Amino acid sequence: MSSGAEVPPERWAGRACAWPRRPQDPARVRILTAEEVRRWIVFEDERLLVVDKPGDVVCHPSKAGPWSSLVGALREFTGLPTVHLVFRLDRETSGLVVVAKEARAAARLQTALQERRIGKVYLALLAGRLAEETVVDQPLGDDLASPVFTKSAVVAAGEGKAALTRFQPLAHAPDGSLTLVRVVPVTGRKHQIRAHAQWLGRPVLGDKIYGPDARLYLEFITTGWTSALAERLELPRQALHCAGIDLTRAGFPHVFAAPLAADLVACCARRDLPVPAEWLAQVPAGG
Repeated sequence: MSSGAEVPPERWAGRACAWPRRPQDPARVRILTAEEVRRWIVFEDERLLVVDKPGDVVCHPSKAGPWSSLVGALREFTGLPTVHLVFRLDRETSGLVVVAKEARAAARLQTALQERRIGKVYLALLAGRLAEETVVDQPLGDDLASPVFTKSAVVAAGEGKAALTRFQPLAHAPDGSLTLVRVVPVTGRKHQIRAHAQWLGRPVLGDKIYGPDARLYLEFITTGWTSALAERLELPRQALHCAGIDLTRAGFPHVFAAPLAADLVACCARRDLPVPAEWLAQVPAGG
């Protein structure tokens, strides 16, 4: 289903939710610094700002002040009255984020995004062994069986939105417990890569919603990261990284790359999973 209004009320009964928001614990708020933001900048000109975001930074502004979000920090860092987030990454997804400095560039990129003229490539660590390249062409909609309202899932034809994702295995852990994959989301649905990975039976490592139990997400927003969660998830964030963005078909002469994030490289090393050298340095974008 694409809208809660279409669902009989009894179908929603008993479902848990992250809302209303819990009181924010100041000790758990990530406050950014100008020096950090400077290090993350991949590219900057008069129209664009491209950042390699860590996997513990929220994109959208929060009530904890401008330096508690990527957009707020970039606005403070540049001194601009506003910056335009072309497309966001979830807080726990690392990698490339494109921000427009002017409204005209933002509108142009948003239109290109809707028309699928922006190429994006992700790297992910999937639990288990994905033996061969796999294309998932399955519609996505609300997961009415989940205790988390925000969760998506593969649904029957006609009950969701078309979604297509390409998964290409790059390397495997010797014990078959983990696969490094190149992922191309052809469409851009909410949580598309994570939902399709779960449908494959190869969820993204560390995923609190699409991993072993969605209730772990509700536990996390209440308690923060704990040893109990570490035993179930291993990583404190989902092992998903936006590694390449190609803007050439959108009329901008740029292809950006971001190497696999350091925490994910370390995870691969712990599992004896070899990371191809090209994904530690320059990442080819497109798809």
